[in-house]
Amino acid sequence: MKALLLIPTFDAPNFSTIAENFAKSIGAAYIAPFDGDGDSKLRAAISEGRLDELLEKVVATQSAKLTVVKGLATLPNTPYASLVNRNLANGLDADVVFVSQNTEELAVFAAAFGGLKSERVLGVIAAGLGEFEVPVWATADGEQLTVDEEVIKNYQAATRVKKLSPYAFRNQVVQKAQAAKKRIVLPEGDEPRTIEAAAICQSRGIAQCMLLGERAKIEAVAAERGVVLPSDIEIIDPASIADKYVTPMVERRKGKIDESGAKQALQDTVVLGTMMLHMGDVDGLVSGAVHTTADTIRPAFQLIKTAPQYSLVSSVFFMLLPEQVMVYGDCAVNPNPIAEQLAEIAIQSAESAKAFGIDPKIAMISYSTMNSGSGEDVDTVKAAVQIIRERAPQLKVDGPLQFDAATVKNVGKQKAPNSAVAGEANVLIFPDLNTGNTTYKAVQRTADVISVGPMLQGLNKPVNDLSRGALVDDIVYTIALTAIQAINE
Repeated sequence: MKALLLIPTFDAPNFSTIAENFAKSIGAAYIAPFDGDGDSKLRAAISEGRLDELLEKVVATQSAKLTVVKGLATLPNTPYASLVNRNLANGLDADVVFVSQNTEELAVFAAAFGGLKSERVLGVIAAGLGEFEVPVWATADGEQLTVDEEVIKNYQAATRVKKLSPYAFRNQVVQKAQAAKKRIVLPEGDEPRTIEAAAICQSRGIAQCMLLGERAKIEAVAAERGVVLPSDIEIIDPASIADKYVTPMVERRKGKIDESGAKQALQDTVVLGTMMLHMGDVDGLVSGAVHTTADTIRPAFQLIKTAPQYSLVSSVFFMLLPEQVMVYGDCAVNPNPIAEQLAEIAIQSAESAKAFGIDPKIAMISYSTMNSGSGEDVDTVKAAVQIIRERAPQLKVDGPLQFDAATVKNVGKQKAPNSAVAGEANVLIFPDLNTGNTTYKAVQRTADVISVGPMLQGLNKPVNDLSRGALVDDIVYTIALTAIQAINE
């Protein structure tokens, strides 16, 4: 799918007609999300801090092979137009075509998208007689539009790698989870943020949520936070079901635990929830708002265990950068992976990326790009790349690559000109936990980026850990991710 966002650089009274006629001329679908009552909805969303939510809905309407989207004119009563246009272009991963009278005013507006030479700025619909430094897609004389057929034909024929935007990612995650209809157990059932997230997921059909805890306490916490618990949400007192899992737990951990030990262990709701998952009574587990990562994943290692094709469990974060979603791994589990482990982390991360609509281009991160540096750490990354190519030859992978060479196109071309990944990587595999954890937190905090995860990968069944500082939205999306992971289990 391709999208063209049309943005006027002046107060064009006939802009709506130009945009609609342009869409018809090139055989594209047409959406004008902020016409009619869309304008009042936009203003309300901005004033209430819900712009992301509104734009997510706009992005969800894009389904045609080619769509023309009418952007906003920057007028005295629309001071937010530039912000909305930029976010909409990112959300749709749209190319931008301006409607402009002259190249000077065009250059000012193009600056918001990286300038006239930016890959995103494709051209202009000329509404004046001046010369332009970008391709002229059409000329407008009043409401009459003359399209350059060759420019349009070349654009339609050109292939384009589409980036998955944060809006598209969130919308896709919710839709996939809703379709999956999975049961997710929440062992920290009386934790306030967890209760609120469970209520949201239940009411939106993201998952069938099961809260472990005493009903009276959960209902009291919900009332205190003003949360209305849906009637179909499940609340289960751990004491009422723990005994049924004693014998299966002894069997699962044969020789490592006896009946008495199992009874004691099952008093921990994370252990209990993990046994419920092992027995198939639920489809996934989310914990960590109160418990440490170790407390959440240790029972999974013991009871769920790794999938037969893998030898380890690792993790990824989905980093919701302004223009695209990237996958970072491993940032939470494996401290110092050897080459074979690093390769397995990369293969797992590629599978996770594909499950969420990202065509993986994997960069194995290092302080060296190709042969620019040397050392034991660089050799480990090189060996991992070779193992990946042998085990999964279908994957696009390269390394070692420095962070900038992996993610910045002009740097990638300069440092690794023969690489199919450099400058375009969307899955970054870090050489160790120190690097991965530090990098994801640095990007998250300094760039104000939402990070979804850590999502564990490599287990037989989905178990996911939360940060103890997780927000309600973080928990909602982690529940959704877990439901999606459960689809193929």
